[in-house]
Amino acid sequence: MSSIRCGRNAIRQIVQGASVQSSDGAVHPLFHACQGVRHRKLEVILTTSIDKLGKAGETVKVAPGYFRNHLMPKLLAVPNIEKFAYLIREQRKIYQPQEVEEVKVVVETAENKMKEYEAAAKRLDNAQLVLRRFINVEKLRTRATKDEPIELRSPVTKEELVSEVARQLCVQIEPDHLHLPNPLTNVGEYEVPLRLPKSIPLPEGKIQWTLNVKVRCK
Repeated sequence: MSSIRCGRNAIRQIVQGASVQSSDGAVHPLFHACQGVRHRKLEVILTTSIDKLGKAGETVKVAPGYFRNHLMPKLLAVPNIEKFAYLIREQRKIYQPQEVEEVKVVVETAENKMKEYEAAAKRLDNAQLVLRRFINVEKLRTRATKDEPIELRSPVTKEELVSEVARQLCVQIEPDHLHLPNPLTNVGEYEVPLRLPKSIPLPEGKIQWTLNVKVRCK
């Protein structure tokens, strides 16, 4: 509304800037523009949106009488001449309202949820979780043979695995989803069984979902 008022005030000042007197025979260009052949349409620029006619700023053709008797007195439109076209363009640059972004609501269905779960399960099954941990140096020095496992300074728990899965693989799981009776205490590679819903279909040839974990020395 503020843009319409500002535009109309500016137009009104232009129209009123030059006196129109019938005695001297001079005709203001605004009135001259709306004259013409009886059956010829007049091109005008709308200063506001009008139903079934057009939107603000558009150039439309109307009957001269309709413009002279209805549109012009209410400053709903101006003649399509350069002076008014420039004014309308500048007003719209300043006061044109921003378009409201349309937000589409996506309905989450059971089928979509199942697809998300299946995609997350495949990501867990195909990826390898890599953790770096400090080792127990004293136990390392006292090993009888090099084939003995390298013990960690502190074991890897379920909670740590859940945290690393979220950080590295961007998948949210719960500790109950990991079948890990005891924490991981040695450097090495592990296949940790996953307790996922049975409704998630397993790939052909697989018996259960697993998470591959590799614990390395830090």
